[in-house]
Amino acid sequence: MRGRRFAFPPSDDAIFLTDGGLETTLVFAEGLDLPCFAAFPLLGSEEGRDRLERYFEPYIRTAMDRDVGFILDTPTWRANADWGAKLNVLPDEVAEVNREAVRWAASLRERLSDEPDRILINGVVGPRGDGYRADARMTAEAAQAYHAPQLEAFREAGADLVSAITMNYAEEAIGIARAAEALGMPVVISFTVETDGRLASGETLRSAIERTDRETGDAPAYYMINCAHPTHFEGILSERDEWTRRVRGLRANASVKSHAELDESTELDSGDPVDIGRHYRALRQRLPRLSVLGGCCGTDHRHIAAICEACIPSSGRPA
Repeated sequence: MRGRRFAFPPSDDAIFLTDGGLETTLVFAEGLDLPCFAAFPLLGSEEGRDRLERYFEPYIRTAMDRDVGFILDTPTWRANADWGAKLNVLPDEVAEVNREAVRWAASLRERLSDEPDRILINGVVGPRGDGYRADARMTAEAAQAYHAPQLEAFREAGADLVSAITMNYAEEAIGIARAAEALGMPVVISFTVETDGRLASGETLRSAIERTDRETGDAPAYYMINCAHPTHFEGILSERDEWTRRVRGLRANASVKSHAELDESTELDSGDPVDIGRHYRALRQRLPRLSVLGGCCGTDHRHIAAICEACIPSSGRPA
């Protein structure tokens, strides 16, 4: 890793921030048209790059002001072959988009921080299908083959790590973890859950994490939960359970609505940032290894600021 003080994976007493809900902010708050909810096409124009930079800048500034690390995501959640085809982007062009996303993130890091070693470039991998439904599943072997080209592009361009975001069934997560390990890339797996705390596949979060570890030889550096409100999963997380020690990151939704309700929403539900901060603080007190803190759908810089107020005193030491 490039950093020394802010090495990856984070130590128990180190905090990394992330951004909030990139796509929901751009679509609902800024009025951008993002077909297929894909942000990667913005990299193709100066105007689009400026939009992305303006989006990420306050998050990075907050991390620098709080003296914590920052995990800078590439805008590539949709940058795989299937979603690229829906957007008339050829596979070779998708690969170049992923490489360019890492290069763009690296240049942003240099421009916005006097201490670039504190910022890690994270190659974001999204699900092959819909993040809210597990109706078209792959085997772990098929998932490894499918996602490997994107991960290889991230490695070629110099990403510090890769993260599979909004995984809703274990086989896809297992395949991505195996692909990353084969390429020598640190990998994070982030599952999403329904209002009952289970994955869309019906599997429990515990089972999905334990299966992924078992079938990959503990390849993931850690696990996260994203795209769900804390009330959807906080009841299943206990410090007494060994598997919860593997959950190191949290990127919650602002809204308490279900995935089905969010899918049908025409307006952004930004929830209550202060309340989100309280939930994060309570979870960190219960699970002190939670060290990567950010947001997902409906969250913006206000939510990350509230999380910082709740969890990170101005000294930069976690609460």
